[in-house]
Amino acid sequence: MNTADLLLTNLLQPIVLAFLLGALAGFVRSELELPEAVIKLLSIYLLFSLGLTGGRELAKAEMADVLPLLGITLLMTFGIPTLAYHVARRMGGFDISNAAAIAAHYGSVSTATFFASMAFATAMGTPAEGTMAAMVALMEFGVVYSLALARLAMGRQGGGGVRVAELMLSVIRGRGILLLLGGMAIGALATERQWAQISPFYEGLFRGMLMLFLLEMGITAARQIGAFRQVGVFMAGFGVLMPVLHGLVGVTLAHAVGLGVGGAFVFGAICASASFIDAPAACRASLPEANPGIYLTASLGVTLPFNLVVGIPLYYAYARWLAGG
Repeated sequence: MNTADLLLTNLLQPIVLAFLLGALAGFVRSELELPEAVIKLLSIYLLFSLGLTGGRELAKAEMADVLPLLGITLLMTFGIPTLAYHVARRMGGFDISNAAAIAAHYGSVSTATFFASMAFATAMGTPAEGTMAAMVALMEFGVVYSLALARLAMGRQGGGGVRVAELMLSVIRGRGILLLLGGMAIGALATERQWAQISPFYEGLFRGMLMLFLLEMGITAARQIGAFRQVGVFMAGFGVLMPVLHGLVGVTLAHAVGLGVGGAFVFGAICASASFIDAPAACRASLPEANPGIYLTASLGVTLPFNLVVGIPLYYAYARWLAGG
């Protein structure tokens, strides 16, 4: 199967079609809209389900097998926001606050892209390791690191010092970390009998819930594209080229530490993604002077659609090529 076939296969995935349907509804200004409470419930369900299943897989894994993956995850957790920050500052000409906000979004993970890549890997017959959920939780700390970069730079300019404990607490309070880590702990502790009692809800309904979530993401992304002029040509290119770079590097590193096609692909998709749920909340609280029209439009209006439509088959094709497939 060549890249064009992979692109078509991805576009015909029900979850991607749901995203495209939502985008169409947003473009034509349809009355279709999910209530805010439903959106929050879907997000909680998906993150908690992911944590539970990831915890079960992590409990079965040998620590020696997980350590190399942890190592490259830490490398990308610090490497991606560092690169994004300096590119935004030096090439984009952004001030400290906006550059750090951009770094926080691209250093964190889009759960929608992660869910879609996991589903695509399974559909292609190369499911990824369940331990990927732990890597998603770890990479959320890229937000803390990005905000610390801003505080350090501001401190050098006389704008105040770094409150690392405060930054850590703001991320830990986020629902993403709590649900992923808490779910993983519960999943790891659950016996086979206990898991059998709850698995129909957390495994059987997952794809249907994901379709509803991506339907709403499509509507929201279409609305963000309306603010495209605020992003500018630089950020439009940044929102495509940086994810491709991060994704290809992520796939290469994952392949190097022994992950299979599915695992390497999903890790690359994680690295390529940009947060638009947890990172915006942290940036609004810690960097109120940063412009949401820049970082949110880039991550949600540019990077998310690109990854869901083009990036996912691209990263998968590269992972398969590395594996000699």
